[in-house]
Amino acid sequence: MRITDRSDLWWKTAVVYCLDVETYMDWNDDGSGDFAGLAHRLDHLAELGVTCIWLMPFQPSPDRDDGYDITDFFGVDTRLGSLGDVAEFTRTARDRGMRVIIDFVMNHTSDKHPWFTSARRSRSSPYRDWYVWRDDPPKTPNEVFPGEEDSIWELDERSGQYYLHSFYRHQPDLNIANPAVRDEIAKTIGYWLQLGISGFRVDAVPFLIEPPEGVDMGDPHEFLRDIRRFLQRRSSEAMLLGEVNLPFDGQLDFFGRAGAPAELTMQFDFVGMQALYLALARQDARPLAAALEARPTLEPEAQWANFVRNHDELTLDKLSKAEREEVFAAFAPEEWMRVYDRGIVRRLPPMLDGDPRRIRMVYSLLFSLPGTPVLFYGEEIGMGENPAQEGRQAVRTPMQWTGGANGGFSRAIPSRLAATPPGDGFAPEHVNVEAQMHDPDSLLSFMKRLTARYRSSPEIGWGAFDLLATEHDAILAHRITADVGRFVAVHNFAAVPAIVSLDLGATAPESVLSDLFDVATTPIDDHGRVEVHLEAFGYRWFRIVEPDDRRIT
Repeated sequence: MRITDRSDLWWKTAVVYCLDVETYMDWNDDGSGDFAGLAHRLDHLAELGVTCIWLMPFQPSPDRDDGYDITDFFGVDTRLGSLGDVAEFTRTARDRGMRVIIDFVMNHTSDKHPWFTSARRSRSSPYRDWYVWRDDPPKTPNEVFPGEEDSIWELDERSGQYYLHSFYRHQPDLNIANPAVRDEIAKTIGYWLQLGISGFRVDAVPFLIEPPEGVDMGDPHEFLRDIRRFLQRRSSEAMLLGEVNLPFDGQLDFFGRAGAPAELTMQFDFVGMQALYLALARQDARPLAAALEARPTLEPEAQWANFVRNHDELTLDKLSKAEREEVFAAFAPEEWMRVYDRGIVRRLPPMLDGDPRRIRMVYSLLFSLPGTPVLFYGEEIGMGENPAQEGRQAVRTPMQWTGGANGGFSRAIPSRLAATPPGDGFAPEHVNVEAQMHDPDSLLSFMKRLTARYRSSPEIGWGAFDLLATEHDAILAHRITADVGRFVAVHNFAAVPAIVSLDLGATAPESVLSDLFDVATTPIDDHGRVEVHLEAFGYRWFRIVEPDDRRIT
């Protein structure tokens, strides 16, 4: 089937932008971002080229885990707005050509959720079996938050039993083996779809479907298949973007293997992301090339999501210990920059010492790799982190709109802000939207050009990928082939220029490489070979244009 016949799979060529309403734009000046502020910044996102906004949790919460400890799956935190505000924002975003997806966090609740407060009140509570309890649980260490939580079991002194918490102790796990819990999950999905939401980013999927120890619920993946079937019945366009930090072969289980019912629509490529940082640390493209070659080919209705960093720590858990130490030495040499002995709490620009050549090369790579690019808010202007905010919160600072007080995020006094902007060379007076939107050479202007070129190159989201051989270890060259044409990208991870000879295989006579960021074309010889010149940390995008090609390049 041709690309033009598959326009319903919008997420194959989307530009996804993740943001936290609380730290994006404060419109009522109480120190917390809100939906009214976000709505007033939709034009920025539309001009950037965003087509899908991913909202981090905005439901009522004690906010002990940045909103991931939810007390009402059907509500909105009053600091952020109301259900009416969400509905109006979603409609306005759609008018600007952007769909909205939200975090789906139902592997646990807050311990303040009415279900859990009832469950812990008595062993005979109707909600008791909505959670997982044991009289004498195994001594299992907490691998998600080592150093912060010793175990995944916590004693509830009132009832004398232990409850399971795969994450923090104030986030008790829901018992997905209970049909009533599954029904509530389906009801929640249906509710938000009815309000215009186009899909869900599913949090910590392996933990979500893992059955409680000692409970036989058959194939746990059947639960995920049920969610996908329910989703498709309610909305033909809706998608599931899964957080599945596993090796590639394990991720295939969560897509649904060939011949099996579908599960997740998209998954983040954690393996490729970690290989990218190893390649950057070494100035050697081979670790990333190896990861991309190992990446499984998916069914056309599934997709990889590419990202440079997300809202959590930049995890390096799939690298060997020696490789992890290499990346730490290059990009996180100080103790505060590391967390859980596996991750980094920094954004990309400070890690690359603000070098605009390397920063742009990385984002060029993000948008040119096969799959769908995902941005974390502030990446479009090169925001940094604030080490004064502990752990993962270091990268969750307010969006920097202007060079004025609080970066234009809020007019509240600094002590009332939901988070604090950095005060170093990446502070708002140095890095902000307002200054960059008027500068044609800014990172923001560059990102707009990237998204525009990505959106005009559907082969990136749909085509078949292959690596092109080069004589330089620092060069990554790849091609993506689809029924609409062939795309070629070349990236230099080294601080020295290079000339790369590429073998493009069979091409029609008089074919050329057309530079997608310039008016230049390079002839391809009769043997399908061409030379490409790259600057230090350079990047180039091309389309193979044959004489009868009618696409505008």
